[in-house]
Amino acid sequence: MTEPVLTPITQALNDGVLTRAELKALMRRSDRPALIHLALWLMLLGATGTLVWASLGTLWVWPAMFVHGIVVVHFFSIQHECVHYTVFRTRWLNDLVGYICGLVIILPNRFFRYEHCDHHTYTQLTGEDPEQIPMPKTLGEYLWYISSVPYWRAKFQELGRHAAGRLTEVERGFIPKEEHHTIFLEARLMLAFYASILLACVVFDWWAPLWFWLIPLFLGEPVMRFIRMTEHVGRPAIRDMKENTRSNMVSAPMRFLCWNMNYHAEHHYASSVPYHALPRLHDKLKGYVHVEEEGYLGAHREILRHLFGGGSEGRRA
Repeated sequence: MTEPVLTPITQALNDGVLTRAELKALMRRSDRPALIHLALWLMLLGATGTLVWASLGTLWVWPAMFVHGIVVVHFFSIQHECVHYTVFRTRWLNDLVGYICGLVIILPNRFFRYEHCDHHTYTQLTGEDPEQIPMPKTLGEYLWYISSVPYWRAKFQELGRHAAGRLTEVERGFIPKEEHHTIFLEARLMLAFYASILLACVVFDWWAPLWFWLIPLFLGEPVMRFIRMTEHVGRPAIRDMKENTRSNMVSAPMRFLCWNMNYHAEHHYASSVPYHALPRLHDKLKGYVHVEEEGYLGAHREILRHLFGGGSEGRRA
């Protein structure tokens, strides 16, 4: 008789790492923490945007746009939580904020929700995880991925394909048939929005979207690629959540910026736990998940050791 496949959180409960009462408390959702966090986060975005404004017309505008771009690309962190409906208790707020974030970073929110669901179902399983970032085979491949060029190429092809009413076989595997039209409509509306912004820039000689949004977005995306690699790359391509996902210990400002997504292994263990409760879940799962104590840089050292044949022993929090 085949043994049932346990979810990570069921495994943790069975192993006595968590009690059901503790999990229930951790899963409690609220609008208040996210509204406060979002207000402060938008103030940070305004501060970095002010740096860009103050440096316009000088060479300092480029480093200012890069710093601003690092904040802009972290709209992904907010959107990621919104597709899990764990940012706000009010469901429509997750949808609204998720769609706005998707417009900012050119990532269709509804499509991302379906794709990301399969990522959680088939984490790190080659050929099944639609978001799997392959382990680079050479230093050139490693740097090429971080450049974000292959990312943007894939995203623009994806958006254009959906706007044209086409899906790949992989996409048909995780998008319900009745949702195909919605995915196509989403892509078309997004392209119409970007076209209207471009038209307004040309007609009104209004180039603020370039300086405060698009150029910073493209400048900052390599930082997000650098961060996204630390979640799974270099970890074993197996189903075991204790091994295939990495959490990274980072500074408090970075945790604020990324909405606690550095606690990535904990998030995969219980994706229904709101972002603000992940530090508490981390404390409960100490010794049970893979944690890189030296943060993102430590994770990349592990990836490079793996790339150059040094292997990795891994660590437990």
